[in-house]
Amino acid sequence: MFSVPDVLVVSILALLLFGPERLPKVMRQAGRVMRDMQNTSQAFIAEMERAADVADRSEEKSGSED
Repeated sequence: MFSVPDVLVVSILALLLFGPERLPKVMRQAGRVMRDMQNTSQAFIAEMERAADVADRSEEKSGSED
């Protein structure tokens, strides 16, 4: 994943870029965005799996009618 020096460099850059006053707010907002992206991704995967199950069932049903 990331090494300690990588995390340290990114942390220092974020602190310099946003400053100590804005950094907590920016990190909270980034966390919310990441959570929303993860929830959307999980919902998409669940919907695709559900659609695949429905397609498999309809395929089995039509195959047994022949």
